Amino acid sequence: MKLKTLIYFAFSLLLVTGFVSAQNINGKISSSVYAFERAQSIDESEMFLRAYETLTLNINEGNYSLKSRLNFETNFSNALENDPKLRLYNLYFEARKLFDVATLKLGRQPIFNQVAGGLFDGANLKVDVSDFTVSGYFGGNVPAYQELKLTEDLKNNNIFGGEISYKGLGNTKISLSYVDKNFKPLDYETQRLDVNLNPITVLIENKSNQFRYGSAVVSYFGFVEANARVNYDFNYMALSRAELNGRYSATEKLGLNLYYNYRAPQIRYNSIFAVFDFGNTHEIEAGADYKINSDFSVFGKFGNVEYKDDNSQRFTLGVNSIYGGLSYRQTFGYAGELSSISAYSARTFCKGMITPSIGLAYTNYKLSEDDEANNIISALAGVNVKPWQTLSFDLQGQFSDNKIYKNDLRLFFKINYWFNTNLDLL
Repeated sequence: MKLKTLIYFAFSLLLVTGFVSAQNINGKISSSVYAFERAQSIDESEMFLRAYETLTLNINEGNYSLKSRLNFETNFSNALENDPKLRLYNLYFEARKLFDVATLKLGRQPIFNQVAGGLFDGANLKVDVSDFTVSGYFGGNVPAYQELKLTEDLKNNNIFGGEISYKGLGNTKISLSYVDKNFKPLDYETQRLDVNLNPITVLIENKSNQFRYGSAVVSYFGFVEANARVNYDFNYMALSRAELNGRYSATEKLGLNLYYNYRAPQIRYNSIFAVFDFGNTHEIEAGADYKINSDFSVFGKFGNVEYKDDNSQRFTLGVNSIYGGLSYRQTFGYAGELSSISAYSARTFCKGMITPSIGLAYTNYKLSEDDEANNIISALAGVNVKPWQTLSFDLQGQFSDNKIYKNDLRLFFKINYWFNTNLDLL
């Protein structure tokens, strides 16, 4: 039996068994509309009103669950390409505590790692034994727009990998992982010139479709909080990324922070982009935060980014409080010059029933020292109203103004409804 057929069969069986034995149903229904303006040319623009209907539905019985999340979206006018769309983000069966050690997931599910985050259709098995956790997964890539179908080319559109972690060293956790992702780009036709300089149509078949990475992560939580990570590219046999992020509590109020990042371009195997020399970057940032009292704290940090032939610097100063935050940021050097100040505030009133929020930002920037300076003014305001625990309303507005987006105004309205019902059928 082909693997794709097997996945279809298992998935259908789990759908039926999960529903029949359901004892609890919970989830959320969200309805929202988003209004925005799109410029078609310098002198012409059109208004769009886009609608979204999202359903999160979980069916549970003991250690077994059927979890799903889907979204239907369309425009009330001026339909976009491929409208309307039904996106299926999650639809998987989960069995927990199998033989008291294992968790199994089958179906469309999310995956998160340093290289290939997103969704896939397949199986994921995690086993906990003593201080060790071992997991492995395999499946096909999800079609464009998260359509409700499996990939028709599993051989060239698949992902597999795994991770082993150990937490038996007190405050330290160590993990090793591997991911191999293959995704075939779509073929397309374009115009080229033949040997006589006449235009001809050429079919472009891109053969670069592979990522193969290994990762090692060490985390420590004690007198310092630190995370260190290394990614290795097995296709090019080279270090891809090295990252260190740590914080040391010098006193009860004073904290010292350090961040370092080395990053090489992430290029697919056999890609034409591999012939270009992009150069790697080294980024280091150090800072401190100080707690004035239970309501206010201040922070500051300075960073330097080293490119192949040049470098860039930045610094940030700010205040965090229970009422919101205020920050100033300055960058200069090879990455361009930018000055920005922003403020944000959100507070809850009437025992969580009303939560208004507001944000303001002003940015002045130019791409190089000799270029003309540009300004951006941005503002956002909104309110969340939750009259009951199962129902809430969100209204958000955003305004931007600069030489490209003149008086750009966007509005978003959303209704959320939560439900949780015990069926007690068995």
